[in-house]
Amino acid sequence: MFEFLRNKLKGALSAFSRKVEEEVEKPEIKEQKPEEKKEAPKREEKTIPKKEEKPSRKKEEAKKEKNKVPEPEKEPEKRGVFKRFFPFKKQAPEEKPEEKKEAAAEAPKEEPEKEKSIEEEESQRTVFGKISDAFTKRMLSKQQFEQLFWDLEVVLLENNVAVEVIDKIKSDLEEEIVGKPLSRAGIQKTIEGALKRSIESLFDVPKIDLLRKVREKKPFVIVFLGINGSGKTTTIAKIASMLKANGITSVLAAGDTFRAAAIDQLGKHANNLGIRMIKHQYGDDSAAVAFDAVKYAEAHGIDVVLIDTAGRMHSNANLMDELKKIVRVSKPDMKIFVGEAITGNDCVEQARSFDEAVGIDGIILAKADVDEKGGAAISISYVTRKPILYLGTGQKYSDLQAFDSKKIVESIGL
Repeated sequence: MFEFLRNKLKGALSAFSRKVEEEVEKPEIKEQKPEEKKEAPKREEKTIPKKEEKPSRKKEEAKKEKNKVPEPEKEPEKRGVFKRFFPFKKQAPEEKPEEKKEAAAEAPKEEPEKEKSIEEEESQRTVFGKISDAFTKRMLSKQQFEQLFWDLEVVLLENNVAVEVIDKIKSDLEEEIVGKPLSRAGIQKTIEGALKRSIESLFDVPKIDLLRKVREKKPFVIVFLGINGSGKTTTIAKIASMLKANGITSVLAAGDTFRAAAIDQLGKHANNLGIRMIKHQYGDDSAAVAFDAVKYAEAHGIDVVLIDTAGRMHSNANLMDELKKIVRVSKPDMKIFVGEAITGNDCVEQARSFDEAVGIDGIILAKADVDEKGGAAISISYVTRKPILYLGTGQKYSDLQAFDSKKIVESIGL
């Protein structure tokens, strides 16, 4: 089931992830080059004044040394007799003040250097953190995402995924990927996880437990809707078999009085299951058949009434008006749309039209076992906001599988 979609989606995701990895690196290369060019002239400007200051200081120091050197050489020759007085003069006025000045000048310089070094260490840590993030994590722009998503969008369209669903998936992926740091090593996993969460949210509609629901009222009336050839009659027989297996009685109403052999087909299923069927002649009023079936169930204590209807195109206004009459007369507790899973977007549009005309409560997708694309299963609940109850998976009465969104997600490889 959904093998074609699974294979296509796998290839598209791999390609999409690979392109994201390639595109994510491009903005960094463009951003790094101008920064390096701007920093280079600033460093040259700072070095120029330093070179000019150093030679001036050396000249001043050299002049001072020349002036100081001759004085101590002459003094010991002239003043050698007065040795007692020289130590006082040399220590106080000449040597010690200069040393104190130099110490005082050096003391304040050392303290700010220590403070700056601490600040520099802290700034370096933050810089190194940013650099490591730049190499391990990348960001994707919205423009890049728009260009890259197109290939994935084509795959979804090829597999009959509704346009509304594609728009939602695109929006969800954009929200989780664009403008956020992405780990280069885990881009594909990030994208697959975002896609999985998006598809799981498509089935976020109120669930219906049919077996528990039919026990709430007696008789519980269900009308089945759909176009010609969608599998309504066979699906009704499967539902009747499931109810019987769970100890719930039912009666069938042959409301399809237009299609040739429709009554005979439903009658054969009724005989196989040992269930009573209410019928009229071909061409009779379908609403009258439904009314009689409900009255029979009330009189005989039958739990559920299953009403078959003629297949009709959702675009045929006259036939839709007749369907409205059946609903108005039988007053069903539930209206179930039966569609072919393999028809994809057509199935979704049919369900939407029937819902607008008479309202639907739940969906059964027939022929899901031969559906390789899965577009209808993914899209129909999100478009109609109605739950999928069962999937038809074969021709046997037991080939009715309760819908499980987790299995759908797994079947497409997520």
